[in-house]
Amino acid sequence: MRMRAAHVVMVVAGLCGLWLPVAQVSAQATAKPPRTADGKPNLNGIWQAMHEANWDVQAHAASAGPVSDLGGAYAVPPSLGVVEGGAIPYLPAAAAKQKENFANRMKLDPEIKCYLPGVPRAMYMPYPFQIIQSQRHVMMAFEYAGGLRTIYMDNHQEAPADSWMGWSNGRWEGDTLVVDSTGFIDQTWFDRAGNFHSDALHVVERFTLLTPDALQYDVTIEDAKVFSRPWKMSMPLYRRLEKNAQLMEFKCVEFAEELMYGHLRKQSVK
Repeated sequence: MRMRAAHVVMVVAGLCGLWLPVAQVSAQATAKPPRTADGKPNLNGIWQAMHEANWDVQAHAASAGPVSDLGGAYAVPPSLGVVEGGAIPYLPAAAAKQKENFANRMKLDPEIKCYLPGVPRAMYMPYPFQIIQSQRHVMMAFEYAGGLRTIYMDNHQEAPADSWMGWSNGRWEGDTLVVDSTGFIDQTWFDRAGNFHSDALHVVERFTLLTPDALQYDVTIEDAKVFSRPWKMSMPLYRRLEKNAQLMEFKCVEFAEELMYGHLRKQSVK
C-alpha cells in the first residue's frame, strides 16, 4: 500500500510538473502583446518559420532528394503539413499540372533560379525576414534573394502592374494585422513540390502575436483558375533571439548563373 501511495504521489507530482509549463505558455499566449507608440501590436523584429513547408505545404513522408549524389544530406524531411483539411483543392487540369511541375522541379522550381519567391512562400522559406512597422506602412525584408514587400496601411489601391511579390494593402482588425494581396505574376510556386497558382491569385494573410516571440500566421488562398475553392494554411513564426540577430546578404542569383546561362558561354577558339 505504501509503495502504491508513493507511486500515486510521484504520478501526481509528474502531472503537476507537466501542467505548470502548459499553464505558463497559456498565460503567455493570452497576455497583452507589446505595443508600438500608436497602440498597435509591435511586430518589429526578425522572424523565421521552423517547419518543412518549403519542401511541400501538404503532409508528406520522408523521401529521397532530387539529387541522388547528395545522399541523405538533401533528403526530403517528413511533415504533417500546414494545409488545413490536408489537401489542396486543385481543379482536375491543375492537379495534372502540379504533377508535371513536381516531375520537372529541378528545372522549373523558381527557387532554383533564385527568382523572388512570391507570397506566401516568402513567409515560410528557411531564411529569416524582418518586419519594420510604422503607422502608414509595414515593410518586410527577406534574406532570400533580397526580397522586399511593402504593405500599405492607408493608401489602399489596386496593383498598378503584376509582379513577383504582388501588391499588399493592410488593415488592423483588433490585434491582428490583415493583409490583402493581389497583382501576382504566375511564375511563383508555393513550395518545392510544384504546388502553383495563376495570375488570378488572391492572398489574405493574418498576423497575430501569440507571445512576444511567437507569431501566428494564417493565410487564405483563392484562385478560381487553379483551385475549386479557397483554402487555408496556418503556422507559427518565431522571433530570432540571438543578441546580434540580423539579416545577412544572400543574393543567390550569382549561384544560379551557370545553371541558367552557362549554355550561352562563347567557346574559346583554339
